[in-house]
Amino acid sequence: MDKIIVDEEKIDELLNRSVEDIIVKEDLKARLMSGKQLRIKLGIDPTGPKIHLGRAIPLRKLREFQKLGHQAVLIVGNFTAQVGDASDKEEKRPILTRAEIDNNLSDYKSQIAKILDISKTEFVYNNDWLSKLTLNDVVELSECFTVQQMLARRNFKERYEAGKEISLREFLYPIMQGYDSVAVKADVEIGGFDQLFNVKAGRELQAHYGMAKQNILTVKMLEGTDGRKMSTSWGNSITIVDDPKTMFGKIMSLRDDLIIKYFTLCTDLSEDEVAEKKKRLEGGENPRDLKLELGLALVTIYHNDKEATLAKQSFIDTFQNGIIPEDVIVLEAEQGEELGSLLVKAEIVESKAEFKRLVEQGAVSTEDGTKIDDYKREALPEIYRVGKKRFAKVIKK
Repeated sequence: MDKIIVDEEKIDELLNRSVEDIIVKEDLKARLMSGKQLRIKLGIDPTGPKIHLGRAIPLRKLREFQKLGHQAVLIVGNFTAQVGDASDKEEKRPILTRAEIDNNLSDYKSQIAKILDISKTEFVYNNDWLSKLTLNDVVELSECFTVQQMLARRNFKERYEAGKEISLREFLYPIMQGYDSVAVKADVEIGGFDQLFNVKAGRELQAHYGMAKQNILTVKMLEGTDGRKMSTSWGNSITIVDDPKTMFGKIMSLRDDLIIKYFTLCTDLSEDEVAEKKKRLEGGENPRDLKLELGLALVTIYHNDKEATLAKQSFIDTFQNGIIPEDVIVLEAEQGEELGSLLVKAEIVESKAEFKRLVEQGAVSTEDGTKIDDYKREALPEIYRVGKKRFAKVIKK
């Protein structure tokens, strides 16, 4: 067992930075100050193949606990992903197939290893216990909650009042996430603030089984580059496996009012360093300069110093000096293939919806500056500029 570090200053930072709420804060601090090793639970559903910066925030908080010597328990929700977390959804979530989940899982461990010390992480899958529950077990667990509690949740309440479908399957999700806490004997659960109902469910089910109730720590939510909640489907996400130039470029497209929040939630800079950057921004310094520093910090975290420096220079050459990079991506297009489909396949844009939005904003053009106005345009042989910093050279097979 690792030595438990009892450092009040570090514990206070853990309990405050990036944190939205704690249940119960005084109790959790006392347990951290006691020197006893705690089991810290975080669950991640593999609903997509890439982890973005928003989902990295609770992972980074788990790493803080891990650095103090506590046991990190990372639950991969390969069962709950089939059910679907409705916490932030305005519509009924589709059921994922086992094949889709397995595909999404293929690179999860290596991505998580960018943040956690995997050698000291208890890495488990909730299919191992949830798939073994009988119908009798589910009935017993369901008795711990009421329909009124479920309908009081903001998104369920809004969907119910709007006459939108709510599946009984969606009501089962918090029960399953709560049972995860029973299965791994969690002392603390970390989650996004939008998951507050789900993480509270763990306390109820632990009490049902005569266990001590886990403490809860919820982290702040991170907006995407356009100010809405970070979401792959909205094309506003930055993933931790984006290549350095793509990651840097996305950071440079960030809304100015989010710069300090990104420094706070996504980097390892001290609170004093973040405060200094906030002072510079409020003092009238060009936000672009702070974004360059943010880009360097984030690319260094998920890649390295050298790649970060190269990405910065590439951005300056491309964006400020208008130079098309020598290593522009070359794409082979099938006869009649749409440009949008080709760019999605090459992961230059994240979805056809993002490509359509970029076209409508006049942000897609050919090398000579001619703007593309048809999002269904065929991928013809030429160099395309996508947004301010992405380039692709299309050739025919």
